[in-house]
Amino acid sequence: MTGNHKNTSITRRRALAVSGGTVAAGGLVVAGFQSAFADTTDTSADADATASASSTSSECMTLMSSVTEGPYYLDGALVRKDITEGKAGVPLTLRLTVVDATDGCTPVKGAAVEIWHCDAWGYYSGYTTANPGGSAPAESEEGDSANDNTYLRGYQIANGNGVVKFETIFPGWYTPRTCHIHVKVHTGGEKEDGTYEGGKVNYTGQLFFADDIAEEIFTLEPYSKHTGDYTVLADDMVYDGGGAASGLLTLKAVHKKDPSKGYKGFLTLGIDPDAENTGAGSGGGGTPPSGAPSDAPTGTPPSDAPSDSASPSASASS
Repeated sequence: MTGNHKNTSITRRRALAVSGGTVAAGGLVVAGFQSAFADTTDTSADADATASASSTSSECMTLMSSVTEGPYYLDGALVRKDITEGKAGVPLTLRLTVVDATDGCTPVKGAAVEIWHCDAWGYYSGYTTANPGGSAPAESEEGDSANDNTYLRGYQIANGNGVVKFETIFPGWYTPRTCHIHVKVHTGGEKEDGTYEGGKVNYTGQLFFADDIAEEIFTLEPYSKHTGDYTVLADDMVYDGGGAASGLLTLKAVHKKDPSKGYKGFLTLGIDPDAENTGAGSGGGGTPPSGAPSDAPTGTPPSDAPSDSASPSASASS
């Protein structure tokens, strides 16, 4: 699959999702966000999607495959459901269920699920000048109201059923990775000063998207302004082809004939609450993009990055 997109963009408006935001041209309609982000009464659709994500007992009992946290992790993400901060993109509601895979898949109440991902053009908050590869406008050209250090990052605390929900956007891509969302599951800590403190990390992983859906999304604005070669699942250096156990989301379109209306993503995360994961994981290699900021907030990449890497962007392959 190639990232040289044809000019087939759908003209849309979007609502800035932060308090005090205004409707801006070139984004998604307010109704699109409302329909994708609302906790609707259509429980049968949610139940079907959740069941398909963990359709068998054996799937549920399989521990998720831990992988690298990558070079773009930042401490101190906020506890919040909506992490968009007005970033433009196709709405995505994530419903993740945390279960104890060592104890009959019982829900892990109080688990803190943390996610972070790039925006529609491949930029991460905290690293907004790191080149995502291919040809993309500068992150600053989007003109949104997002905080450059916090957008598209956040925690949610699992309810009694082990469930968390996030409101975000479909992520873009950066060279040489496929479209993905990073995730960590923490236990034993507590919410403090708007973030999550203490405890331990039980699982570090990534969430993935079916190629056909990603390909369709990337023809839409603002995604279509990022052109070049992006990576399909089969060629990704992190995704190992293991389906749900490897982080492949079950996706349901909000409106089957209009992908710009958004998607709902579902996955059951089978973890071991007694285990501790450093974030080293597996996956790495490839030729990364260039252009990391000299004052990147986390300095050099984590130790699991390729040995020839010298900057956060230099291990963007993780």
